[in-house]
Amino acid sequence: MRIGKTALLLAAAVICAPVAPAFAAPLACAISGGSAPGPIAAEAAANGVRLDWAGTGTDRVSLSLAIADGVPRIALLSVNGTPVLRDAGLRFEVTSGLRRISNQQLEPLRKLGVAITPAEVDEHKWDAFWDAPLDLAKPDQRNAQEMANIAPVEGIAGQPGLPRAPAEIERASARYAISACTVTLTPARAVVRLSGVTAGVFSGALELTAYAGTNLIRAALMAATDKASVAYKYDAGIEGVAVGPGVRVSWRDTTGAEQSSVLTGKPNAGPVPVVAANRLIMAETGSGGALAVFPAPHVYFWSREIETNVGNNWFAHDASGRLSLGIRQADKEVREEFRANWALYSAPPGSVQAMALYLYPAAGTAETARQGALAFTRGDHYAALPGYKVMAHHFHLGMGERLIASGSVDTRLRDFEALRGAGVDIVSVTDIFPDQRKPGGPRRLEVMQAYFEGAARSSDANFLVLPNVEAINILGGHWDVLLAHPTLWLEHRAADEPFMTKLPDGTPVYHLGGADDAIRMIRENGMLVYMPHPRTKGSTHYPDAIKASAAFNADFYRGIGWRWGMGSDLSEKRLSEKRVLPLYDEINNWMAARGQRPKSILAITETFDKEPGDDIYANNPVNYLKLDRLPQGQDYSAINAVLDRGDYFVTSGEVLIPEARLEGGERNDGGKAARLIAEVQWTFPLDMAEVIWGDGRRTGRKVIDTSDLPPLGSHRFEIPLEAAKARWLRFAAWDSAGNGAMTQVFAAAPGK
Repeated sequence: MRIGKTALLLAAAVICAPVAPAFAAPLACAISGGSAPGPIAAEAAANGVRLDWAGTGTDRVSLSLAIADGVPRIALLSVNGTPVLRDAGLRFEVTSGLRRISNQQLEPLRKLGVAITPAEVDEHKWDAFWDAPLDLAKPDQRNAQEMANIAPVEGIAGQPGLPRAPAEIERASARYAISACTVTLTPARAVVRLSGVTAGVFSGALELTAYAGTNLIRAALMAATDKASVAYKYDAGIEGVAVGPGVRVSWRDTTGAEQSSVLTGKPNAGPVPVVAANRLIMAETGSGGALAVFPAPHVYFWSREIETNVGNNWFAHDASGRLSLGIRQADKEVREEFRANWALYSAPPGSVQAMALYLYPAAGTAETARQGALAFTRGDHYAALPGYKVMAHHFHLGMGERLIASGSVDTRLRDFEALRGAGVDIVSVTDIFPDQRKPGGPRRLEVMQAYFEGAARSSDANFLVLPNVEAINILGGHWDVLLAHPTLWLEHRAADEPFMTKLPDGTPVYHLGGADDAIRMIRENGMLVYMPHPRTKGSTHYPDAIKASAAFNADFYRGIGWRWGMGSDLSEKRLSEKRVLPLYDEINNWMAARGQRPKSILAITETFDKEPGDDIYANNPVNYLKLDRLPQGQDYSAINAVLDRGDYFVTSGEVLIPEARLEGGERNDGGKAARLIAEVQWTFPLDMAEVIWGDGRRTGRKVIDTSDLPPLGSHRFEIPLEAAKARWLRFAAWDSAGNGAMTQVFAAAPGK
């Protein structure tokens, strides 16, 4: 491992298909690094390169790339001498549209009196949640909810209005005109970079990465655009597998049953979408070899309102008798009510977008390849860690209304089956409740009471439903209220109305007329508060706008939510590297400058109803709470105590931090003699571990290059802390597929 100070490392990609102008001159690949014998060897060949490396277990993997007329081909991919691919191509398709700021973001800006200028629009549009750049439908102006969320119909500050024009959308296959080939060898990796790829508005290079200790291969188009306001999606895959005896394509459906085709029917007119479990599609390629093809498990997916599997894989049997298979994103959401919520990725000008495809070759059957690929997400299951419970947070299930409509608070909602099946122990629901004053329909208190009772009846010693609440505006922006016990309140209070009244059975009901009332209720009832989606959606320009407020600076206001994809940018090496993580560090510098306790970060989801078969794992970051057992009954204070102490870490699922602590140092020496100890586990090859610190004004970072560590590994990090004036610090680890985990903030010296 190599330790050093770093700036953020940004990576990215482009999109490609086998179309290119003629190239006559031979192309030599320049190889650098790897002076000592290592687990990966590279050998230049005429018009290409061959890589050989130690794969999974005792496997030996060989990849030969050939470049003819500027187009790269996989001449041969084999495992233990068994051919998996011969003369196969890499196919990438990109579809781009226009990024717009949404009314959902503009509404809080207007309430704050912010002038909506082109510069303001350009700052916030990249983090849009309710945008759908490929949706050409005319907005339904009778639908108040849709109109409140989507981009302004009339346009704003130079941004075009709606409906979108067909000319905004461009679809392109990547075109190869490879002009240079470099191979970079490091102790445990080989990166082949092929420069000269264009795909619509993007241009850049194709990169293929092999990792020692695994059969895993990453193919990524690293590309940038100079155009303003680009939003895009990409599909990718392998093409050119000759169909014949022993060749078949297979996948598991969302019930877990195997599905397959031996491709003896009529050819396909184009790619066939496949709704596959685990985002995996496999092919047995006819010579005893098999291949699994899949996307990165999280960064491939922008935030949505639901987790429904839209069919993220595809295959095609063409008229020439060749099989192609790969990954895809649909053009639109599957439920009409969320049609306008399909945001795509953001590509700010000059940012290098990493459009990645993963391959797992194996000698054996499709099941052999599938199991090899599933190891990287632990079978799409959040691993059980001794002494921890897994909490997923921030779901809008409309639970109270649904239970009332069902006729019984005993009704079992299938949402919890889906989450429990992924390894979640605690489901923290954050429903939003109707106004008690609204005529017709369920009344707020009735719904809340059904919600609390239903949560208790859906819980047991091994699974807990936490009935929490998302509130709006009283404290500024949106805020999640994590309850210590069921509590009823109304978000309005007349001038002559008391702060608290009681129902006939003696149950207290709080009446909140403003921030002071909310603060009093929170303190009296042991509640905690987090801002779930800062600097986007209804919290755009928050918490910045309330950083001096009594509520935000109160101890009960524990911090902010962490969720990538509300501003999905594939140039990021860390999840929500541009929106949430810098804010988290800024907030703790605000706190340090005031001599106040650091704030925390909480993984959130932000989805509605779900059922078994939905892609829970791809769309849900989680919190690992240091908790031996779940609380029983309706006293949830033990959960809040863990959160309040910061005894938890957040993760996408692949990277785990079962232990992190400070050792050494004295209380007042600024941590000069201290070191941070962290136990880390991971699946995908690990890219880096890091310590981030702040002194109340600036933020520093020490990054440890972990690219020499094996995949599916673990390591104890002991990191000297050199920042003498640090007031706070935190630890994080990130892998090569964009996944990661973070601790909460520590004081800069033990006991401080």
